This record gives sequence, structure tokens and C-alpha cells, in this order.
Amino acid sequence: MPINKKQFEILTLKNGLRIMLIPRAEQVATTVLVLVAAGSKYEKKPINGISHFLEHLCFKGTTRRPKSIDISIELDRIGARHNAFTSHEYTGYWAKAQAHQTEKILDIVSDLYLNPTFPAAEIEKEKGVIIEELNMYEDLPNRKVHDVFNELLYGDQPAGWDVGGTKEVIRRLTRQEIVDYRAAHYVASSTLVVVAGGFSKAKLLPFIKKSFEVIPVGTAQGKVSVREAQARPMVKVQYKKSDQTHIALGVRAFNMYDERQYALELLGDILGGSMASRLFQRLREELGSAYYVRAGSDLMTDHGYFAVAAGIGHEKLTESLQAILAEMRDLANGGVTEDEISRAKEHLAGSTLISLETSDDLANFYGAQEILKQPVMTPEQIIAKINAISRDEVTAVARAIFKNDGLNLAAVGPYRDGLAFEKLLKL
Repeated sequence: MPINKKQFEILTLKNGLRIMLIPRAEQVATTVLVLVAAGSKYEKKPINGISHFLEHLCFKGTTRRPKSIDISIELDRIGARHNAFTSHEYTGYWAKAQAHQTEKILDIVSDLYLNPTFPAAEIEKEKGVIIEELNMYEDLPNRKVHDVFNELLYGDQPAGWDVGGTKEVIRRLTRQEIVDYRAAHYVASSTLVVVAGGFSKAKLLPFIKKSFEVIPVGTAQGKVSVREAQARPMVKVQYKKSDQTHIALGVRAFNMYDERQYALELLGDILGGSMASRLFQRLREELGSAYYVRAGSDLMTDHGYFAVAAGIGHEKLTESLQAILAEMRDLANGGVTEDEISRAKEHLAGSTLISLETSDDLANFYGAQEILKQPVMTPEQIIAKINAISRDEVTAVARAIFKNDGLNLAAVGPYRDGLAFEKLLKL
């Protein structure tokens, strides 16, 4: 049975494939996004990184388009944008073009998703590409610190592993392992086809069904549940000669199904969600210690965390960490004001709606909710949930997560150990 929320429609075919249609007649472009419930949390350690590697390889040639250049030329010829991504919990393949090219991009995206050939020579070449991607992230400490933070929180389990894997694993992955992994996860019941923008449902739906009629039918493979354990503040540093220290200071939270997520959204916005936020004002405007500072949550299906991230001058690091902790302490002690709550609600409402102006934004917004099997909500419904949150609820969630024994600090900078930082982790 279709689920119709006016702004979107979900249909499930007999083979288990889900189709999500998000029609917007006013859009000049359409996005086709295919999502599959397969990411790094579905991996075992000997093949960590295979989800991301597979994503790359789907662009290296198909039965109908034997070479990667064949795919690129077709998409370039119609002025399309295209890419793919891998996360902890799902992988996505997408293309965006003028609305009248919808069937063309659907044909190409479905082809690379369903019919990759994995030429042995291309696999070996792409290993070098993946390794250079990993090297690139090592040179981006503001990004790398989040990988260090994940490892600190979750350790040697899928939630703590790098989505991209390790160089050692990438070098030894075999074609058969890739084929087997794809066969286990790229099945109809794990796949969602999203189309957003300007299109005709009557014309497009039969084309989608025909394009995906060959998708394998099988039982979706699950993932190992995350193990959580922490008894004291924890620190993890990664040495890098740098001009500033990049930090992620945070705590464990809860999963994406917890109703406290809306209070947590407000908490993040008040603490570090805008230029008027507490930490932007404190670290950048008052201390002059950071160019960027932000706070927010990352909630997944079975775990989640809340963290502050910043790039801080070495000489002001201690002072800045103490300032961050002081703001956390104040919020947990009921220091949030009604004016802060009101401003955060208005800011979140505006930024949410503005962030959904394009077809690819819409496809990702609705598609991510459905592939993770959440109740799919419209932006207006989410805004209503946020607007219903009280000051006391924000204080309650701050008090629940901001605790001394739950503090975690990851840092990338010129440090060999984290002993000096451990003494600072007190609220």
C-alpha cells in the first residue's frame, strides 16, 4: 500500500523494492537517488572499507557501458551532476539533470547499480585511488578528528572503524570478496529508489519498475549492534605537526528514534549552531581562539553522540576547552534562557526549509529517513516537534548527557599523548 503524505509517496513492489516519489512541478531539475542499507557498520574487520570501495567500482563499467568514460560522457552530455557516497549505515548513488532528462539519468543510475562488471584491472587501479583518498583525509585534520573521535567512543567494532577502511585492507581485498559482499547486501528489500523534482508519476513509475525488474531478491543482511561502555573521561590524540589543534569534545547520546532528539537539536543550536551561538561568541568573538566552532549531534539507528568541534590556536587550547566545558556545565545546570530557546527554534525552522530548496536536497532528506526505517516526516512536522520543546526539556537532555564520566576528547595536533588533556575534562 502506498503511503501518501502529500509531499511524498512510498510504494513497495512485490519483490520488496521501495520507490519514493517526491514530485515538485516547479523544479527545473530532477534527482534520481538509489540508496542501499549497506555501509561500514555492515562489515567485518577483514573487509573494512569494502562498502566504500564497492561504491567506487560501480562507476568503473557496466554490461551496457563497459568503461567509466562511457558513463561520464553520457552524463556530461546532458549537463548532469552525479556522484555517490558511503556512510556507516547506507550507500547512495545519484544523478541530477534537467527534468526532461529524468528517464536518461534513471537509466544510467540503475545500470551502474544493477550491472557493474568489476574488471580486475580496474579494481587494482582503484585501490590506488582509494588509498590516495585516505591520504587526503589524513591531511585534513578538521575532518580527521571526527574519525579519531569515533574510534575513541566505539573502539574496535564497526561503529569505530573508518568508513574508508585501512590501506592494508584495501590493498588485499579481492574481486570475489567484493562480488560476495554485493550479492549479500544489494538486494531488493535493502534498496530504495528515490526520485525528486519535476517529473510525471504516470510516465516515470513504469520506467522505474522496468529498470529494476532484474534486481536480485534476497534476505537483507543485518549488522552487529553497537556496544557502549564508558566509566571515566577518555582522551585520544593523533600526532600531526600543525598550526592549530583540531578537537572534538563530546558525549554519548542516544539513537535516532529517541524523542529527545528534538531537544538535542535545540541544545546543539544554542551551544554552537550559528554565529549567535554561545560558543561562536565565546571562542571566536571573545577569546579570538578559533575560526570555526560548531556543536551538534550525530544520531544513528542504534547509537549516537553529541560533540563540539573546533580548530583552536595551540596557545589558547586550555582556555578554550575550559570555556566549552563551562558552557556545557551552565546548560546542564539550567542556564538556558527562554530567549535562546526562541531564537534557536526560529533558526532551525528557517535553516531546515532553506536547506530543501533543490531536488537533490529533497531526495536526501526524505530518502535517508526511509532507508533507515524511521517514520518519514515532512520538514513542517519536524519543525512542529521542535517548536513543542520546552526550556525544561532542553535542560533535562543537557543534564542527562553532560556528565564528567561521559566526557570524551579527540585531538589532532602536535601531541604525543593526552595526559595533559585528561586533567581538564571536568564539568
